[in-house]
Amino acid sequence: MHLHFLGICGTFMGSLAILAREAGHQVSGSDRQVYPPMSDQLAAAGIQLHQGFDYDPQDFQPDLVIVGNVMRRGLPCVEALLNSSLPYTSGPQWLHDEVLRGRQTQPRWVLAVAGTHGKTSTASMLAWLLEAAGLQPGFLIGGVPGNFPVSARLGGSPFFVIEADEYDTAFFDKRSKFVHYAPRTLVMNNLEFDHADIFADLAAIQTQFHHLLRILPKQGKVIYPTDDSALQEVLSRGCWSEQESLGLQGGDWQAEKLTEDASHFAVYLQGEKLGEVRWNLTGDHNIYNALAALAAARHVGVRPEAALTSLADFKGVKRRMEKLGEVCGIQVFDDFAHHPTAIATTLQGVRPRCQGRLLAVIEPRSNTMQLGTLRAGLVESVRAADQVFWFQGQEMSWSPAELNSGENFTDLEALCEAVVKEARPGDYLVLMSNGSFGGLHQKILARLAEENS
Repeated sequence: MHLHFLGICGTFMGSLAILAREAGHQVSGSDRQVYPPMSDQLAAAGIQLHQGFDYDPQDFQPDLVIVGNVMRRGLPCVEALLNSSLPYTSGPQWLHDEVLRGRQTQPRWVLAVAGTHGKTSTASMLAWLLEAAGLQPGFLIGGVPGNFPVSARLGGSPFFVIEADEYDTAFFDKRSKFVHYAPRTLVMNNLEFDHADIFADLAAIQTQFHHLLRILPKQGKVIYPTDDSALQEVLSRGCWSEQESLGLQGGDWQAEKLTEDASHFAVYLQGEKLGEVRWNLTGDHNIYNALAALAAARHVGVRPEAALTSLADFKGVKRRMEKLGEVCGIQVFDDFAHHPTAIATTLQGVRPRCQGRLLAVIEPRSNTMQLGTLRAGLVESVRAADQVFWFQGQEMSWSPAELNSGENFTDLEALCEAVVKEARPGDYLVLMSNGSFGGLHQKILARLAEENS
């Protein structure tokens, strides 16, 4: 079957296209913006790409069109699709029907990771713990995990790990994507207001999370932190499944930090010490992610003691404090931070490890950030940084200059020049954007090399 994907370069849709290709389908797709790492994965899979949305999907002669949630009425390819007789469906619906509840295979044991923050990292950890235990899981992750060459695969067992996003499904299906996934193991990492372009307030998101709880089977399990009041409110509406809690201060699963940067910590299950973890990740948020992954892996039979050992070999995720290079002692990192809390936890986590200054270069690019809905929290989010450089993209409805915090730029070349001029040996340069940032990372590395040659 020939499947054509509209909006193929998004993290979810790109990963779904890779699954379809692995399942033996002919796959093509289109998107407005095409950049690594997803474009590299699609090319490696032999998937035909079309740049832009100004075309007719019938030109590809597909048997079925998979519509991503980036697509909107008024786009030429969407209008052409609706005017045609081509069958179409959403990405989450196709995933449910063909992979998770496959017509040709046995149903999957789905392990879903939901929450405002940490979904990609936790899902990557969980997939790795199952892989290291020999369970050969399938997975679909909204990023590229360091322990695997791809962000999605069908796997060799019923177990399937998925990053469960609360964003809407498609322009014709406004339910959250995760209600299609039918999980048996559910991690709810945390919950804050986000996606201001979709949800009116936190209560609207909580309703979607409770819809997810409603479809979790009684023999399923929900895993959550004890100190998240928004999730506690969701659970109080009704939960019919087994529960396990986690935290640094309480819960069934607990951790004790043994270093300030959280790269070494002890793990306890119901008061009994299981062992310790030493890894390259930093920050309390990654300890929470680790506890959630350990609990979920245990639900499918992975021994916690073995999983602790495997965590030490976890290689992280691309674009999550990923070190891109170092020039004369100046280290450049790429981070996906899309929300004030994500910015704060990342900077606070790396601060103890930084021997020099911590310079944050931030593009508030997510839909919520561009709307300015959460801008009140941005000043506090960068407290751990010694200096902050803000970039104002063309689609932003407000200016970071209003924050009176750091320097504001509207020109990428000027920003690059300012950062290079300021950087000195020992500094950490952390570039934070959920987009390509105009290739700023490599531009800075190249200019640093020129300045120090």
